Amino acid sequence: MRQWLSWSLSMLAPPLAVGIGAAFLLLDPPLLQTLRQAVFDQYQRAHPRVYQPTPVRVIDIDEESLAKVGQWPWPRTRIAELVERLRQSGVAAVGFDVLFAEPDRTSPKAMLDIWNLAPASRRSVAGLPDHDDVLAAALKPGGVVLGFAVEREGSGAPLPAQKYRYVAVGEPALPYAHPFARAAPPLPVLSNAAAGNGVMTFVPDNDGVVRRVPLLLRLGDTLVPSLAAEVLRVGQGASNYMVRTAPTAGVGLAEVKIGQFTVPTTAAGEAWVHYSGPVKERTLSAWKILAGVVPAAELQGSLVLVGTSAQGLMDLRFSPLGGVFPGVEAHAQLLEQVLTDSYLYRPAWANSIEALTIVVGGLALGTLALMTGALVSALITLVVIGLVVLAGWLAFIDYHLLLDPVTPALGIFMAFLLSSMVHHFSSERRQRFVKQAFSRYVSPNLVAHIVDHPAELELGGRRQECSFVFTDLVGFTSLMEKIDPGEAVALLNVYLDEMIGIAFRHNGTLDRIVGDAVAIMFSAPVPQPDHRQRALTCAIAMQRFTAKYSDDLKAKGIPFGYTRIGVHSGEVIVGNFGGSTIFDYRALGDPVNTASRLESVNKHLGTRICVSEATLAGCTGVVTRPVGRLVLKGKSRSLMVFQPIHDGLEIAGAPADDPQYAAAYALLTQDPVAAMAAFQELAAQRPTDPLVQLHLHRLQDKQTGDLIVMTEK
Repeated sequence: MRQWLSWSLSMLAPPLAVGIGAAFLLLDPPLLQTLRQAVFDQYQRAHPRVYQPTPVRVIDIDEESLAKVGQWPWPRTRIAELVERLRQSGVAAVGFDVLFAEPDRTSPKAMLDIWNLAPASRRSVAGLPDHDDVLAAALKPGGVVLGFAVEREGSGAPLPAQKYRYVAVGEPALPYAHPFARAAPPLPVLSNAAAGNGVMTFVPDNDGVVRRVPLLLRLGDTLVPSLAAEVLRVGQGASNYMVRTAPTAGVGLAEVKIGQFTVPTTAAGEAWVHYSGPVKERTLSAWKILAGVVPAAELQGSLVLVGTSAQGLMDLRFSPLGGVFPGVEAHAQLLEQVLTDSYLYRPAWANSIEALTIVVGGLALGTLALMTGALVSALITLVVIGLVVLAGWLAFIDYHLLLDPVTPALGIFMAFLLSSMVHHFSSERRQRFVKQAFSRYVSPNLVAHIVDHPAELELGGRRQECSFVFTDLVGFTSLMEKIDPGEAVALLNVYLDEMIGIAFRHNGTLDRIVGDAVAIMFSAPVPQPDHRQRALTCAIAMQRFTAKYSDDLKAKGIPFGYTRIGVHSGEVIVGNFGGSTIFDYRALGDPVNTASRLESVNKHLGTRICVSEATLAGCTGVVTRPVGRLVLKGKSRSLMVFQPIHDGLEIAGAPADDPQYAAAYALLTQDPVAAMAAFQELAAQRPTDPLVQLHLHRLQDKQTGDLIVMTEK
């Protein structure tokens, strides 16, 4: 059940990540917009629109024109002269990206308030034509569009003259257009005389970059066209705008038809601008038009936009290509796209295909991350994200489509990341489970070492100085015959569990369990400089436990028996032995056999623990007494062996350091007669002391010295 629940939670990771990615796509937070816009800008910088000679011109009121003609604002008579010059050149339409919202301050009537003139002179000046009337007269023949501004706040300003009609196909377009509350229109005398009036205002993105130019905007409860749209309409002599919304309700606008041109738009009625770099053919300085130095053929049939690039006039915008550009150029570049049919598209189905990419890619890669290794899933995720980015780029350069690779890439990466984290935590949990389970069969320190050093999990071994503790439970076989086997096994399990626990608490490695016997090694697999001390301390702790455990059971009437322990140290080969099918981590060498012999020799000596001089040489704080120089069965060399004295558990009535025994033992090699007397005296005092009885019997059998040759294992 727990495993099924874990699997179920893991499988929820990809759908959860996909849901988060889809939520980001739906909510479209500002950060995501900024990332997407940055990618679209990079597309344009890497692949700007190639300029084609097009009948669209910008008449630039530039710094040079201001220097030659005079500072801005120019008298309206000069503007009228500019209009007449352009009309004489045969332009199709003129659009002013300049607002004429206030009366001309250089008009004769305005000057009368400033000049101190005689009455006759005032009458003469008052009879001169008003400059705004002069400009209005220049506008009346047609072909001129005036720009006006709109504002988000306020109310009350009148709408400029509307000289067009709207034909709607589908839902009403008004709710979808960018809303504005108030207009800053041209003077009524000018607005009424012009062939059209269009909004100059842009709706830049949150970073201030102009990426789209609106064709239609909402002013109160009325749709109004942009300057570029009006210039295109007037230039064709058209009267109507045909506005078509998307077939699906609630989506927004799809396109605007102006004369013979159908312009695809965003849902809010904007057209994406595919910018080209600066082109000198596009722009003419205004002073050259006024000076009449521009051939008429260069302007014949053109859509002309009058604007300014002078920094002091503050009509500069941020470009997707980087840097700033005059606002009038955005209108001009949009008109170039319309005339050359080279639009950028952000189709209505773009969000759907991006959402589908998130769902399919996220689920696939999330599931892959759950089922495969981190490296494989990461590489495949990078490849898929690369393909998404490549698809977005190819869609741009081949089809002029603006498909967002950022949101799908983030959604896919989020699915991979979340699933990888779940997989990682799940793997860690499985590893902990395996480690804990494996530790019940193998020593925890060995499991930890293999996990940390997997390269060492191979056949072979290395030379290592180690210490070994061998134990054997005496009398358990006979106990099995006296009590229920199940009860006997339960008692043995308690015994073995504590014995192994003591070994693990001393950082020993379980070498093997054979029936009721246990073999422990120290300094493998991790070297331990104090392995001799650890081994002897562990052996003493084991002996204390077994003595108490046996006494407690005997008090209950259960003859459990006692434990013999042997401790020895030496150089062995430690490593993995066996074959390709199964490993057996163990130590091989004579010290292992010697430790086992020391355990079994206890039954001949009457002792419970025997520790070799090789082990004792690395120990401190342990009181022992010598057993003798033992020549074990099958050995030719003697081994000095000692018996630890701890808490009086081994020797009833013996003092902590037993100086009497030490003095008697020393006489074995110096004076056998005196040794006999000394051991007889000790035997009278301690009839149950095994070593005293051992040496007394040897002396009585005429065996002198401390060399003891064992004839049995």
